[in-house]
Amino acid sequence: MQTRFILIHTSHAGNVGAAARAMKTMGFDDLVLVAPRWPNVLRREETIQRASGALDVLEKCRIVDTLDEALDGVSHLCATAMTPRDFGPPTRSPRAHFEQLLAEAPGQSAAALPHTAFLFGSERFGMRNEDVYRCHVALSIPSNPQFGSLNIGAALQVIAYEWRLTLGGFDVAQAAPTASANPVHPADAAQVAGMLAHLEESLVALEYLDPAAPKKLMPRLNALFNRAAVTQEEVHILRGIAKAALQQRARLRAATAAPASEAGTAG
Repeated sequence: MQTRFILIHTSHAGNVGAAARAMKTMGFDDLVLVAPRWPNVLRREETIQRASGALDVLEKCRIVDTLDEALDGVSHLCATAMTPRDFGPPTRSPRAHFEQLLAEAPGQSAAALPHTAFLFGSERFGMRNEDVYRCHVALSIPSNPQFGSLNIGAALQVIAYEWRLTLGGFDVAQAAPTASANPVHPADAAQVAGMLAHLEESLVALEYLDPAAPKKLMPRLNALFNRAAVTQEEVHILRGIAKAALQQRARLRAATAAPASEAGTAG
């Protein structure tokens, strides 16, 4: 599946870097700049900083003089225009349009989708009417009616995400740690019982639990830990807390008893 992102007359170098970063996070790398304000925009410090490591996208990026050059090989054009035009292509949300494209593709296959380009206009002037008129659709991202202005990098990220979902998306599990990398060892009943006994001892020492009238504190804690399905590592942490509480209580008692002992010796 071929996808191209085209920035027309970009005036802020940082937006080029932000666009590269947004593209790379969604697995795209075909970026074309049409007559940007800065001829050396790809080498400017602001561009490189905002790219945040997406330097391969910048290295592959092409700069051309006209939109015609940027559209070489493209068969489906999508303008990005927050303001609907009275004349021109229909205005749709990205998701609605992409769903329609996929439904119309042979076999409803993402592999059969056309070579698509997404056009982004100048930060100062937006998309020119003559450029919008060349497109099959004007994509408008649903947003707050009182504040619908989006930075180019943000708008591109939203559209790139929606397009990636249409193409099949990424498997979230691929980015998650594997079980072998972070093994989990559930605590067994004996370990939980030992932890509860240790906690009970510390709670009594802290005078939070009255052993003469315990009510249902410990059974409730038992139920809580069963629901939480605590691991062996978590049991060690909780027993460490109980141990520290008992040690602190013993130190306080020793400190309190010391003056009385010293006074008796002096007398």
